[in-house]
Amino acid sequence: MKIAFIGGGTMGEAIASALLGKGTSSPSEISISEPVAERRDYLKKKHGVTVTGSSRDAVRGADVVLMSVKPQSLPEVLAQMEGAVRSDQLVLSIIAGAKISTIREGLKHGSIVRSMPNTAAQIGMGMTVWTATSEVTPSQKDSARAILAVMGKEIYVDDEKSIDMATAVSGSGPAYYFLFAEAWTDAAVNLGLPREMAKAMVLQTMLGSARLIETSGKEPAELRQMVTSQGGTTAAALGIFEAGDFKNLVARAIEAAYKRARELGGEKP
Repeated sequence: MKIAFIGGGTMGEAIASALLGKGTSSPSEISISEPVAERRDYLKKKHGVTVTGSSRDAVRGADVVLMSVKPQSLPEVLAQMEGAVRSDQLVLSIIAGAKISTIREGLKHGSIVRSMPNTAAQIGMGMTVWTATSEVTPSQKDSARAILAVMGKEIYVDDEKSIDMATAVSGSGPAYYFLFAEAWTDAAVNLGLPREMAKAMVLQTMLGSARLIETSGKEPAELRQMVTSQGGTTAAALGIFEAGDFKNLVARAIEAAYKRARELGGEKP
C-alpha cells in the first residue's frame, strides 16, 4: 500500500514505523512531506522512506494520503495541496478538531476518513475512533482500517460528532492518566517512599487494574466496591475523592475538552 504522509512529526513517524514493522508497506511505498530539512534527513536515514519538502510531490502515486500536520498548520497545507489529490485517492486525517467539511473544501476532494488516535499509538497500544464519507469505497475503508489497526484498537462510527467526543475521551485521555499517575507518585513520595519505588508501584497498580477491568467482565464501579471495606483504608481515601467532588471534576474536564475540540473545528462555543 502506497502512503503519502503530509507531516513527519511524532505521530506521523509512529504510524510509518508501525506500518513498516508489520509489513503493511515497504520503505519504497512511503513518502513523507516534511518542511524541516533536518527532520527529513532523520526520517530518510532511520526509515529509508522517500522524503520531500513538497506536499504536492509526496501525494503523487499514493493510494492513501495521510494528513498528520498540526491543526494550526492545516489551512496553509490545504492551500498548498488544493487540486493535487486525485479522485481515486483516500485522504485519511488524524488532525485533532479538523472537520471533514474543512478538508473537503480545502482539497476539493470527497473520499475522506477522519480519525482521532491517541499518543499510545506510538507503541501500538492506541485507541482510534474514525468515520468516513459516503465517497469512501469498501476497499478504501479496509485500507483505512489496516492503517489504523497498526496503532492499536480502532472503532468505526457513522456520526462525525462522535469524533469530537472521542477527542475529549480517548484522544486527550492519556494526559488525564499521566496527571493522575504524576499526582499519585508524588503523594507516595511525600509519604516517604523512594521515587523509583513509588513510580513502579503506581505503574503496576494502574496496569493491573486496567487489565482486571478488561478481563473480569465486571463494571469499574463493581470492582471498586469489591476492594472497599467499610471503615477501611480504601474507604478513607475514596471519602476524600468524594468530598472533592471527583466525578464531577472529571466530567467538567472532559466537557471542556469536548468544547475545545468543537472550537478547533470551527464551531462557536
